[in-house]
Amino acid sequence: MADASGRDRPIQRPQKLTYRSARQASLMNEAISKTREDFPILSRTVHRKRPLVFLDNAASTQRPRQVIEAMSEFYEQDYANVHRGVHALSEIASDAFEAARYRVAEFIHAASASEVIFTAGTTMSINLVANSLGQMGVGHGDEILLTELEHHSNIVPWQQLASRLGCVVRFLPLSEEGDLDYDRLPEFLNSKTKVFAFSALSNVLGTVLPVKALVKQAKAVGAYVLVDAAQHTPHSSTDVQAWDADFVVFSGHKMLGPTGIGVLWGKLELLRQLPPFLGGGSMIQTVTTDGFVPSEPPAKFEAGTPPIVEAVGLGAAIDYLNQVGMDEIEAHERNLTAAACEGIRDLQGVRLLGSDSAQRSGILSFVVEGVNAQDISTFMDLKGVATRAGHHCAMPLHQKLGVPSSCRASFYLYNTNEEVEIFLSALQDVIAKLA
Repeated sequence: MADASGRDRPIQRPQKLTYRSARQASLMNEAISKTREDFPILSRTVHRKRPLVFLDNAASTQRPRQVIEAMSEFYEQDYANVHRGVHALSEIASDAFEAARYRVAEFIHAASASEVIFTAGTTMSINLVANSLGQMGVGHGDEILLTELEHHSNIVPWQQLASRLGCVVRFLPLSEEGDLDYDRLPEFLNSKTKVFAFSALSNVLGTVLPVKALVKQAKAVGAYVLVDAAQHTPHSSTDVQAWDADFVVFSGHKMLGPTGIGVLWGKLELLRQLPPFLGGGSMIQTVTTDGFVPSEPPAKFEAGTPPIVEAVGLGAAIDYLNQVGMDEIEAHERNLTAAACEGIRDLQGVRLLGSDSAQRSGILSFVVEGVNAQDISTFMDLKGVATRAGHHCAMPLHQKLGVPSSCRASFYLYNTNEEVEIFLSALQDVIAKLA
């Protein structure tokens, strides 16, 4: 296959996972084993030569060789700054950069690649939208609705906007069962609501939200809608047109891609109306001593030198995910999560956070009665199991749940049923020692 430079390069394809019936479990495990071979870090050992069991994927995923090599080869052979340059390398680099944009657009089913803005990550994307909406009329007395499930990245930028302009930030609460209290949505979503920003999938509870239904209700009152898909897009098929939100944001490093790159998708007509957040090179049509005229999207929101090599890496990550299959990835993670949840419920003194009836993706958080979450994660690490302890950038959620912190295990396409068993065994040993 030819790359953006027209040069033929062999591409190593990952093994496609297959999920059709229980009878094919052995084939599934074989496919996962083949997939794991693409990830160099998974073959390393940790304390006392224990094999690494990486269950911190909600924080950041690992990278396959295909992504690492795509970025390395680009640096070695094709790197130059993009756009405006007329020399050969600049044109090659520009083509590769824009090819990555098209890959993203196809991956999320955008109507146009011009709707895809490259940013530094989900946090940057949300800050961009919050600041630009603040310039476009969201102001004093207007209400911004969030949920108690949100990551700090989808809380603090709106609180900053409210502090500057006199907006009111409200939070749709959790029910006593640990799910969002959807029955109270009409109480919080009304004619004063100018923005409704919510996560498609909780980074703590793994709860999957009914995005389309929430967007529809927000549109009924005339609110702008932003969906934080940082935990959704890497694990499930994402169709931004079907969701019909105004903005969708996510990060590359949570979906096998590099750090330092994220995506802001927005409806093209709205992006044309939205004031640019950052000023500088690349985002203008003309500049005079009297002022400037911004470019059309996406350049309008990509001031300065963009994350060129990171975009190439993200494109390679999307190619990998497409080859494996998003439906297969989602099904695999749900199987792992169900097994882990079942095992945790059998352990004495362990509380699994969130509603038992909620639709749960590949994330689970738990607390152990009388034991600090940091201690649990530390002892798990000594057994080679990488989990995460803390508030997971979701302090309001933990406050609502009545716990200062929790331990989180999160799965991805390269995790196995055997690793779930290792995780549960390690947790049982830790509880025996600390509880």
